[in-house]
Amino acid sequence: MRAGLRLGPMLRHVTDTTATIWVETDEPCRVSVAAGEHRAVAETFTVHGHHYAVCEFTGLRPGSALPYEVRLERNGEEATVWPEPGSGYPPSLVRTLDHTAPVRILFGSCRMTTDHSPEAVLRNGVDMLRAQSLRLADRRGDGRLDGTAGDAEPTLLLLIGDQVYADELQPGMKRFLRENRARAEAKGEAHPPEDEVVFFDEYAELYRRAWSDPDVRWLLSTVPTLMLFDDHDIRDDWNTSGTWRRQIAENPWWGPRITSGLGAYWVYQHLGNLSSEQRAADPVFGKVAAQEDGSDVLDAFAQRADEDPVSYRWSHRHDVGGTRLLLVDTRCGRVVEDDRRRGILDSVESAWLDEQLTGDVDHLVVASTLPFLLPRGVHYLEAWNEAVCAGKWGRALRRPSETLRQAIDLEHWSAFQDSFHAVADAVVQVAAGGRGAPPASVLFLGGDVHFSYLAGAHPRGGAARASHTRIAQLVCSPVRNQLPSLVGKLTRVAAWRITGAAGALLARMAGVRRPGLSWELDAGPWYGNTLATLTIEGRRAEVGWEHAPVSADAMETPEQDSAFRPELRELARERITD
Repeated sequence: MRAGLRLGPMLRHVTDTTATIWVETDEPCRVSVAAGEHRAVAETFTVHGHHYAVCEFTGLRPGSALPYEVRLERNGEEATVWPEPGSGYPPSLVRTLDHTAPVRILFGSCRMTTDHSPEAVLRNGVDMLRAQSLRLADRRGDGRLDGTAGDAEPTLLLLIGDQVYADELQPGMKRFLRENRARAEAKGEAHPPEDEVVFFDEYAELYRRAWSDPDVRWLLSTVPTLMLFDDHDIRDDWNTSGTWRRQIAENPWWGPRITSGLGAYWVYQHLGNLSSEQRAADPVFGKVAAQEDGSDVLDAFAQRADEDPVSYRWSHRHDVGGTRLLLVDTRCGRVVEDDRRRGILDSVESAWLDEQLTGDVDHLVVASTLPFLLPRGVHYLEAWNEAVCAGKWGRALRRPSETLRQAIDLEHWSAFQDSFHAVADAVVQVAAGGRGAPPASVLFLGGDVHFSYLAGAHPRGGAARASHTRIAQLVCSPVRNQLPSLVGKLTRVAAWRITGAAGALLARMAGVRRPGLSWELDAGPWYGNTLATLTIEGRRAEVGWEHAPVSADAMETPEQDSAFRPELRELARERITD
């Protein structure tokens, strides 16, 4: 049987001389990627009946952009599986970094997988990844872009959370689960709920549906992409609190669910974040790849990662020119005992992050799925709630406070005050020159909240006079989803100054320490699907948000294609540093 390509290729981790291509195939085989005179070859590894390969190019030129092909060899038969014949897309390119060129970081979070029919667009808005892909393909096709560094293409794409929604399933995925459950029941196996993704092959199908859209698939094949997971990649409110963990563990299907979810995340998202050296040192990759079937190894790793957060570090660092980019896990590594919430990061992740928060760079960019700086009304509400849940206002209020925490998702950085203060204090030191030469900016990138904004921050008191570093929070969310109108109204109220002042008073009454940073929303909030681009050139930085507005009238025109073709427009652009 000839092997085929199930998912990918995806261009993942790149440096100035290396590039990583990730694929999933439908049979075990040898994967060969050819780009000019360069070749990257790898044998597939197998887990739970699925087959994957990670191919690494080395010795490439900085700033290069080479068209590539993917070939699969099985039982002596070799076939070219990418590019697909007659696809109509420009060639996919292996692209490397040029540390002397401007850096353009495209980022966003929260992408619901649905089709692009007029009905779906009216319901969920435009898929911003697809919109970006269509524009990029047009520009490459007419010669306006060639894929090389510095030509106004994205340098990197950051998908910072909720690449898949394992707990909000679309009709096609629900049908798949019903069929899976029927097969399991026929074999006398356990019959988990039909609306919960539980097993690895179900997660594999979820990722296939998310990334097999032709336009999105092409985009991911040609723009270097880095990823982080958030709660919906596993389950809504994942690791909100110790109470949440105990409650979810009462479900008999939760054990296989968390094992499958973490294992799938490691395969589909995390492996591509790593360099070849990091993969070689990874405690899991070598063992999985050495097995004929690495399922048991992967499951054991995933179970331990859930039970013992310090056993594995999910966060990762990337250097692009004078910019240090940190992608920080704020989900799996939480330490959430109710009496003493030790942090949104475990001790290993926290120590790692503190080591990276130094100067001697032009820009320090910290991306986490959750905004570090929320509108102040929300920030102080979460800080107050954490204190009351821990018993600051007596035992009687702990249970209703926990109910409130889970009901309205009070579980961001501000709900973990020890972690928040540790990072805020480190940033104040960086800006004051206490950790090396101060950068031009310290920028927090975030998603999750389903609205976008820019918040400017500065150290309090005398530290502000000593700082020439711009500190800001940049949020872009969602890529494709909808925010309930009531929630939108509440977030607008939370952004009011009077709401922030009232929240600060409430938090102080619960013994919450005042943060070392002060901040206000400088732009936004904006609602609807967006993607943001952070552009850095030397010490200069600016950020822009794009959207694709849709009217009901445009959806109803007879000429409208079955798949809506959106038009991107600039929503806002803000200068960060000059």
